[in-house]
Amino acid sequence: MEQPKHVSVLLQECIDNLNIHPDGIYVDGTLGLGGHSYEIASRLTTGRLIGIDRDETAIDRAGRRLQPFADRITLVHGNFSDAADILDSLNIEAVDGMLFDLGVSSPQLDEAQRGFSYRAEAPLDMRMDASEGLTAYEVVNTWDEGRLNRILWDYGEERYARRITAAILAARAEKPIASTLELVDIIKSAMPAAALREKQHPAKRSFQAIRIAVNDELGAIASMMETAPDKLKVGGRLCVISFHSLEDRIVKSGIAARENGCTCPREAPICTCGFVKTLRSVSRKPILPSEEEIENNPRSRSAKLRVAERV
Repeated sequence: MEQPKHVSVLLQECIDNLNIHPDGIYVDGTLGLGGHSYEIASRLTTGRLIGIDRDETAIDRAGRRLQPFADRITLVHGNFSDAADILDSLNIEAVDGMLFDLGVSSPQLDEAQRGFSYRAEAPLDMRMDASEGLTAYEVVNTWDEGRLNRILWDYGEERYARRITAAILAARAEKPIASTLELVDIIKSAMPAAALREKQHPAKRSFQAIRIAVNDELGAIASMMETAPDKLKVGGRLCVISFHSLEDRIVKSGIAARENGCTCPREAPICTCGFVKTLRSVSRKPILPSEEEIENNPRSRSAKLRVAERV
């Protein structure tokens, strides 16, 4: 079976910042098609790579791609938010590096039947893990007005959230909204003509919001930032690629809480709040893709890589 095409974002920057040791233990918490994992595994000799993904299709495809390194790789079907627990289940006390690429993979976007794309007809699904219950169909057809409006505004940063919510409620009162393109038409019907002429697809923000809600993506990121860094060895690196401001804000805050979380007054001579610094930012500003990468892979345009080190 031919592998779908996928270009790993900020690939060399991630590899450089992970400081890979041939005998080290590493985690790729968002395996995808295994692009980052391939480069990590190829640098290992006696080391080990744990690849995690909530999408079983991704596990199967990455497994085929990573077959040359099968002796040093363990693939796990699970949520990256549970990375620390997964490592515990494998009797791994600490690792040398962790990588989390928070973007939706190209196959998920490009394969119409998954329901992620606003450009192709498909059932309203959007689940990254097909074994989980909540679907986009349920969100669109059963969530109340306040909840729908909140996710469109908060998760999609959609300025026409109220109008789109009203249009969804009106449409589903007639019959359930069953497909992606049906939802796209409803979204378009709620937006003013000027918004429809913008370069960005009019349904992009709404689809992003619904996808985030279906997969509890922000909750997963927050959980990962709270627990995963504790599994790093001293000197181990945490690399996280985010693609929009909501994700990046959680990652930035999670690092800051472990780096600058002391709550004592500035004038206090010593810390009395009990704060212990556990992470150090490797660079104060996020690492961005080069113009060359953006030209070769337009989906990398909004990517930001934050790197922290365990202290």
